[in-house]
This record gives sequence, C-alpha cells and structure tokens, in this order.
Amino acid sequence: MDSPRLPEAASEAASGVSRYAACIEYRGTAYRGWQRQQPGVASVQEEVERALSRVANHEVIVACAGRTDAGVHASGQIIHFDSNARRTPHNWFHGVNAALPPDISLAWVRGVDASFHARFSAQARRYRYVIYNDPVRPAHLAHEVTWNYRPLDLERMQRAAQALIGEHDFSAYRAVACQAKSPVKRVHHLRLSRFGQFIVLDIRANAFLHHMVRNIAGVLMQIGAGERPERWAQEVLEGRCRKAGGLTAPAFGLYLVDVTYPDHFDLPARYIGPHFLSALNGLDD
Repeated sequence: MDSPRLPEAASEAASGVSRYAACIEYRGTAYRGWQRQQPGVASVQEEVERALSRVANHEVIVACAGRTDAGVHASGQIIHFDSNARRTPHNWFHGVNAALPPDISLAWVRGVDASFHARFSAQARRYRYVIYNDPVRPAHLAHEVTWNYRPLDLERMQRAAQALIGEHDFSAYRAVACQAKSPVKRVHHLRLSRFGQFIVLDIRANAFLHHMVRNIAGVLMQIGAGERPERWAQEVLEGRCRKAGGLTAPAFGLYLVDVTYPDHFDLPARYIGPHFLSALNGLDD
C-alpha cells in the first residue's frame, strides 16, 4: 500500500475527511500483539479502534508504524486515522483516553495532511530491550523486563554488537515465518548500557524483521554470559541461518520507543520510554 496520491488527498479534503496522527503507549502483556485478531482474541489495535470509534461516532480504522508481537510493549507507537467528525485534538485526547483500558494510553494527537502514513512515511524505528540482571527473580515489572539470572559482561556484549551496525542481510536474526520481502536492513545504532540491575539494549534501524530485536538480544545475552565467544554475533550474521542463532529472547523486555518521520510533518517530540527508564541520563541521545 502506497501513500495517498495528491488527487486522493484533495478528494479527502473536499469530502470533509481529516487525517490525524497519534502516539499510543501500551503494556502488551494482556494482548496477542498490536494487530486485530479473530473475534475473542485481545489486540491493542481493536481497543484503540473501539475507543476512537466511540469518540468519532463512526467506525475508525487505524494504521500503525510497527505491528508488535504478543507481549511486546510500546511507549512510542505511531498511528494514523481518518475521520469526518468535527473534533479538536483536545477532544480526541481526552475522549479516547477515557474510553481506553488502563494499560493503553493516547500520548498525543495532531492533525496531519493526507500524505502522512504511519508506516510508509516512517524513516526509522527505535526499540529498547530491557534486561533485569540479578540472581533474584524480580517481583515488580515481572512482565515488563526480561530476567536473566546469570552475570552478564556488558563490555563483551558491547564489542559483539558492533558487528551488527550498518547495512546487512539479517536472515539469521529473523523469524522463520517472517514475511518481509528483503532481509537487508540498516542498523543506525546498537548500544548497551547498564543502570544498576538493568541492562538496556537500544537499537535504531530503517526497519526491522520479525523477531529481529529479540534474536539479537538472545545472541548478545549468551555472549555476555560467556557461553559463546564475542565473534559469534558476526558468525551468526554471516551464516544467514536462523537455526544457528540460538534462542529467541522473551517478548517481555521489548518496547517500541520511537519512530522518525520527515520534519515537515511537524509531529510532537516526546521523551523516549519506557517510563521507568525515562529519568536515566544518557539514554535519550
């Protein structure tokens, strides 16, 4: 699906239909992922569309920047939707938040022109994978971080991660069922930082393959635990075989935290989440 052509944009304006961009936060634990599922299966998209439709007083369908999997969270998911309802951003913001369940929030909403598309206008996406590294299983944030009881060597993980920066064929780091047309993606940065018991993997790329971040996290945790040599991350990459890449890391620790768009859309800037990490210095660079 391509972005709307200019005649289509003009047609929408003439019909009184307006396009809006919005930022959604959610805790993905209770949902089978972002995408709408069969009846009776909970999804974030269904809840968001239900709330928007209630405020609009007509059916609203949304498109998102990245379809997250079951159990994955977001602090910076971007959507767009169309409506002919006469509502201000203030009306949308308060009305939709009042209609959403407590584990989903609308962070902001803004009118955009009809050329904006949450997925196809995006230039880059950014994820964070949060590891709680301690011998004791955490009682708090149990479904919002990945617990690893083995001592992880951050410096080994950092050195190994350098092989994955740049443009590569990430066939070995994508799910077998991945439907992306090309496995070639460009990783802009891949950083690891430790804050107390938390290790944060921060990765930004032009696009991501299915399970790509979780597979990268799985490889780096094995290297950090001393189970594999540092060169293994590059060997897996060059081998282009998913079976050689070890286990996929759990969904709990993964967050979609930011999506980049061209400046002319003038979307609001917001701190990079998740919330419990927002006060830590150095993460938002």
